[in-house]
Amino acid sequence: MTKGGMESVEVFTSEGKGRGLKAQKEFLPGDVIFAEPAYAAVVFDSLTHVICHTCFKRQERLHRCGQCKFAYYCDRTCQRAAWLNHKNECSAIKKHGKAPTENIRLAARIMWKIEREGSGLAEGCLVSIDDLQNHVDSFDEEEKKELRADVESFLEFWPPQSQQFGMQYISHIFGVISCNGFTLSDQRGLQAVGVGIFPNLCQANHDCWPNCTVIFNNGNHEAVRSMFHTQMRIELRALSKISPGDELTVSYVDFLNVSEERRKQLKKQYYFDCTCEHCKKQIKDDLMLAVKEGERKPSAETVKEVIQFSKDTLEKINKARIEGLYHEVVKLCRECLKKQEPVLGDTNIYLLRILSIASEVLSYLQMFEEAADYAKRMVDGYLKIYHPNNAQLGMALMRAGVTHWHAGLIEAGHGLICKAYAILLVTHGPSHPITKDLEVMRVQTEMELRMFQQNEFMYYKMREAALKNQKIQVMPEPSNETSPSLFHKKE
Repeated sequence: MTKGGMESVEVFTSEGKGRGLKAQKEFLPGDVIFAEPAYAAVVFDSLTHVICHTCFKRQERLHRCGQCKFAYYCDRTCQRAAWLNHKNECSAIKKHGKAPTENIRLAARIMWKIEREGSGLAEGCLVSIDDLQNHVDSFDEEEKKELRADVESFLEFWPPQSQQFGMQYISHIFGVISCNGFTLSDQRGLQAVGVGIFPNLCQANHDCWPNCTVIFNNGNHEAVRSMFHTQMRIELRALSKISPGDELTVSYVDFLNVSEERRKQLKKQYYFDCTCEHCKKQIKDDLMLAVKEGERKPSAETVKEVIQFSKDTLEKINKARIEGLYHEVVKLCRECLKKQEPVLGDTNIYLLRILSIASEVLSYLQMFEEAADYAKRMVDGYLKIYHPNNAQLGMALMRAGVTHWHAGLIEAGHGLICKAYAILLVTHGPSHPITKDLEVMRVQTEMELRMFQQNEFMYYKMREAALKNQKIQVMPEPSNETSPSLFHKKE
């Protein structure tokens, strides 16, 4: 079954998993298998005034909709592009007196689209909204209670002159949002800013070691009438060589967790038992729970104690980060590393988590040398665990490269930035803003490295002068979120 722009994939029944997608032709790493615009999408409640409601880019100054005073846009182009989807919402918000929550807004946008186009197959979609999984029957009591509250709020917001839907159908739409909502990120890919529904993507099954990755592309609205004008979309990209007939898989969760934890998370959020090869055979679990090798191997009791100490410390760190007490975070990290280092192996996930936080926070505090040391150890561990073309690995290498550059370690910094660039070319593609930023860094560090190799003394002199004249680029404030996860699950 193929439809508009989806000729290279086919929906099939995957044994034990329901529907899935399979390739109709061969793909190589970095190939875009398909691109899909959102069926409907909304900005998160907390960011409605700083993110464009059309392309989801973060902008300094946004234009506000003069009618509802709720929606914000980059410019007139984005505002015009939004009007079809915003028109009904605009008058409903005015009548209601205020905008409802993101979940209600997304459900309403889906229903208005159904009112306009019917609930059959939308253009370019392999499945209809009616056929998407809702898992309402699997909801626990708390989830059912939230669903009832959402349906009630929706009915208060939904205008009487719009098409009226039955309670069961409204519940189905909320179930679809709960299980299939995809996280949208800003143009730098570092912060989750909204949620959207992409029916074709919903057909891709999970694998902890997938052959595809999904990247959100904010599109290019500036080039209004040129060939470069592109709309906001997701891209399904190949991570490895895919042959015709292979199932296309993506990972719904970060791989950096032992198989038992990943399976628990998948069961809780997506209501299925993961039977992928990595979970069945517990591949890489030994690395993620590694202990120090050597003559004096730590006892099981000591290992258990240190892991418990690490878990407790991570909770304290979280609290301190929320309060912005970054020096306290550094202190907690150093104490924890002191306990971990004689006991845990260099790929142990508890050690890697602390190294990751320590390097990020120390970079922010401009203590670059110590940050670089921790970042190097973190990425060395990641390289042994992650898929070689994993986007999280690419981003971690990029951060580590920038940290090394700030610390004046030009050789290591350039090497890390090159590794990151090679991965992001596959996962994000050459025209993504992150890849473009990285290309600029790669060219700059290559030039600096040549200068360094010709005359070390002169290089440091020039660097010193340059840093005096320009304010050193301050690292972004550490966020309390990990990188945006693939599917957005209402907490």
